[in-house]
Amino acid sequence: MHRSTDRILTTHAGSLPRPKELVEMFARQSRGERVEPEALDAAIEAATRRVISRQRACGIDVGNNGEQPRESFFTYVRHRMSGFGGTSQRPVMKDITHFRSFLDLKLADYSRTMVSLMNAPQAVAEVRYSDRSPLERECADFRRLVAEEGDGFVESFMTAPSPGIVACAMTNAYYESLPRYVEALGRALQTEYEHIVDEGLILQIDCPDLAMERHTLFADRPLGDFLDFVDLVIGVINRALDRVPRERVRLHVCWGNYEGPHVFDVPLEDILPRLYSIRVGALMLSMANPRHAHEHRCFTRHPLPDDMLLVAGVIDTTTNYVEHPEVVADRLEQVARVVGDPTRLLAGTDCGFDTSAGLGEVADEIVWEKLAALRAGADLATQRLLA
Repeated sequence: MHRSTDRILTTHAGSLPRPKELVEMFARQSRGERVEPEALDAAIEAATRRVISRQRACGIDVGNNGEQPRESFFTYVRHRMSGFGGTSQRPVMKDITHFRSFLDLKLADYSRTMVSLMNAPQAVAEVRYSDRSPLERECADFRRLVAEEGDGFVESFMTAPSPGIVACAMTNAYYESLPRYVEALGRALQTEYEHIVDEGLILQIDCPDLAMERHTLFADRPLGDFLDFVDLVIGVINRALDRVPRERVRLHVCWGNYEGPHVFDVPLEDILPRLYSIRVGALMLSMANPRHAHEHRCFTRHPLPDDMLLVAGVIDTTTNYVEHPEVVADRLEQVARVVGDPTRLLAGTDCGFDTSAGLGEVADEIVWEKLAALRAGADLATQRLLA
């Protein structure tokens, strides 16, 4: 992965707004309705061209395809893997159900057109990576479209889910235990991890499970049970990355990409030392939202390993406030001080902007304003830290 040697590089967490037409197609497909393949392919290509162009216009250095070919950041695997069917019943995050007035306020949001992450398919048979063609096509199409754009990115990345988030949200109705299910998913996802890197792309593994499941699946269980789950997932990821150079992988952790109280979030302090044991070259962490903006201090007590970079989330992806560039620069400077070396720091977002088709909290136009503010703030921080 490129370091921020002459300027602080900018990136984001993966998903970018999908056009309304594409959202509607994915929503129909997720409900089992027929969608004309040719129309879907055309909509995906047009949307991917758009997000590549818009990222470059905003000054994003390390970009991707905005996850435009996927219905969500993890449920897309059902189209590439065998063994899924039926419907999961995922627990609702504890902070949402704890405050009844907040739940009533948010229920209206779920009437909009979107792909649901709460009622995904479940594992009903052995999970295997059975169809590589969508993966191969996604990588090839992205590389082709970036080349056609001309002035490409400094570096390109592609996301893939953690076996832990798939196991927790696409629940188990087949394996004898959760660990066996996570292990099977790790073996299947290894195909995806290796192919993305073989295509010359940076692999980003999305692991909200390593934080969010504390207030979801493990909400009413001891902290130790959750940390055992974290250790399980980390072990499975490390085995899946056995043949992948760690410097070609970054890992994204967040507490759930939704605007909510988040009062039951596990502190970064409790999981950060464990995250250092993952075979990756960079961590991408939420550091902009009001519940976790103070946690840059954790790096004083738990220094970032010498062989790791840090992608600091300095843009909140759950609010339509556009961060002032000075705020972005201040956040980057705070993180740089505790990391100790600004060349090991990249500027990013807390999470994606459309993690499931239609689920984004931020208006399309404002997403691009936020990414432009990210670039402007990174430029200010560059003048102060790397001049």
